[in-house]
Amino acid sequence: MYIVRAILIAALCAGFAANGFAQTPAGQTSAPAPQFVGAGSSGFTGWFTRNYLPKPVKAVSWADSDRMDHLMRAGNVYLSLRDAIALALENNLDIENARFNLPQAEANMLRASAGQLLTNVSSTVAQGPSSASSGVLAGSGGFGAGASNTSSSSQSGVLSGLNVQLAGSPIPNLDPVLFSSGNFSHQTTPLTSSFASGTSYLVTSQKGWAYGLQKGFLTGTTATLYMNNTFGYWQNAPQNDFNPTTSATMSVQIQQNLLKGFRPSINNRVIRVAKNQMRVSDLAFKQQVMATVSNVVSLYWDLVTYNEMLRVRQQALALNTQLYEDNKRRAELGAIAPIDIIQAEAEMKAAEQDVRNAESTVLQQETILKSVLTRNGVANMSIVSARLVPTDHFEMPAQAPVEPVQDSIAAALRSRPDVEQNRIGLENTTISMLGTKDALLPTLSVTLSASNAGQAGQINDIPLVTTVNGNLVTVPHDPAKVNSFFLGGYGTALNQVFSRKFPSYSASFSLSVPIRNRSAQADLIGQELQYRQAQIQNHALENGIRVSVINNRTALTQAHAAWQSAVEARRLQEEIQKGTRRKYELGTATILDVVIVQQTTVARELSESTALNSYIHSRLNMQSTLGNILDEYGVRLDDARQGTVGRAPDLIPAIPTPPGRPR
Repeated sequence: MYIVRAILIAALCAGFAANGFAQTPAGQTSAPAPQFVGAGSSGFTGWFTRNYLPKPVKAVSWADSDRMDHLMRAGNVYLSLRDAIALALENNLDIENARFNLPQAEANMLRASAGQLLTNVSSTVAQGPSSASSGVLAGSGGFGAGASNTSSSSQSGVLSGLNVQLAGSPIPNLDPVLFSSGNFSHQTTPLTSSFASGTSYLVTSQKGWAYGLQKGFLTGTTATLYMNNTFGYWQNAPQNDFNPTTSATMSVQIQQNLLKGFRPSINNRVIRVAKNQMRVSDLAFKQQVMATVSNVVSLYWDLVTYNEMLRVRQQALALNTQLYEDNKRRAELGAIAPIDIIQAEAEMKAAEQDVRNAESTVLQQETILKSVLTRNGVANMSIVSARLVPTDHFEMPAQAPVEPVQDSIAAALRSRPDVEQNRIGLENTTISMLGTKDALLPTLSVTLSASNAGQAGQINDIPLVTTVNGNLVTVPHDPAKVNSFFLGGYGTALNQVFSRKFPSYSASFSLSVPIRNRSAQADLIGQELQYRQAQIQNHALENGIRVSVINNRTALTQAHAAWQSAVEARRLQEEIQKGTRRKYELGTATILDVVIVQQTTVARELSESTALNSYIHSRLNMQSTLGNILDEYGVRLDDARQGTVGRAPDLIPAIPTPPGRPR
């Protein structure tokens, strides 16, 4: 029966602790409890068991969205730039990987709410693959790379805001802990005197059960509620009035730090850092989306450029083939020397090789773009064999956009995620320094404790042995001669505890003063130096952004002018080619003149494509530097977080142009 009563008392104590000690202190942010699905997920049992079950984590999906299927016709994927970006938001593995950083930051917030140290959450940004190499464009300014360089420079050092400082005052455990222990003992002790116990050897047996609840608070307070119970304490001692006995003691102890570890601003520092960490993870996700969008835009326009270069090579092959056929007919008529046929045939074969190289570059570029737009595109043979047909064509503005440079710099400093990440990193370092400074203080704590005891038992059934007229006589214990207040069982002992019949109080303090305190001073010096370095890096980043804005502005203007010059040079060269072909037909120009002019014309057309591509990349670099690339291409972060773009695929053109066919 006393076991049932003990369980009831334990439940009452736990309920008291849950209502009293488990309240969230001011300044503490409690993370929501994880919700589990299945048996035991509701009611008291579910409330208790869900704290000891793993929280389900979303599995990785390897299935691509059906957008690619909607864009495929007769083995070709007709792809607009908007659909390319949408496919990346839905399927790109770099973005999918970055999505898992957000719940990791939430899990860290859960750790901080319990008073535990934080773990690092990755904030690295994958820039994506570069475009296929092209001999003509090899020196044109870095396909697929220029726009993304700025985003990777802010991911190192303390400026990421995710480095956890382990130095500083210890943080109390904010999660309540319910503890319990039990024991059973049987002990036999030989005695040199039987005066006290009435026996020459003492046999003691008992059963014990202790339980309690402990919780720390952000104020630097630790509270403990403790219940100690002893059941069936029995001895073979005739001198005891009560045997067996049952005792209970309930204690409340409060320990308060007064110097080191005192006040919420010190003990909630990891909670504040965890909140900032969640913001940093969100910014890092945005930065990954920006890098991926920049990479997709770069790869898309590079594919358009490579297709245009293939068209130029195919036109050159057609001209050289026509020249070869014309020369064969003229040689049959005796109008030209046979060497001219050989020269024309050599140029035709060289043009065929150029077409093959250009086709190979286009195929490589399509494969690279497919790998960015799908989760496992290279494993899906229907996608591997499909040709990508870009349906968008870049419209060159009449003149390069002009904006005051100070406005562009202000917009970049205001919009770029890495700038805010650095600011949060500085704030986190400042928060962490609070704990490091606090660790310099001596340790002074005050402990207040109060306890109530109770004891009850039965009349000792071991009789007393005494001498009467020289004879040993056993005398049973007389109930009338003992204090009936202690007669009873565990309920009597608990009644004494809760009615405070035998209270005890104590107060104590503990002071620990480190004499030299070198370790704490070194920690603070190191963190202050780290903070100074963070300030320098932050200032260097802002200076670099200013320089990038000015340089990209200059590059954009120069690229626009270079394109205009290339267009005009190509137009003039086409006139020269027409005139030279006419002269050759009239016999006033040689085959060598025609070959040189045709080669120059091809070079001028390729230079025009290269100049246009350079302008596109300069524009893309400027958008990335200003941090407005998502706005420029209508990308919503919510779509990227969910991995689903609500917009329907663009309509396929009525008469699409397959890759490599002249437009």
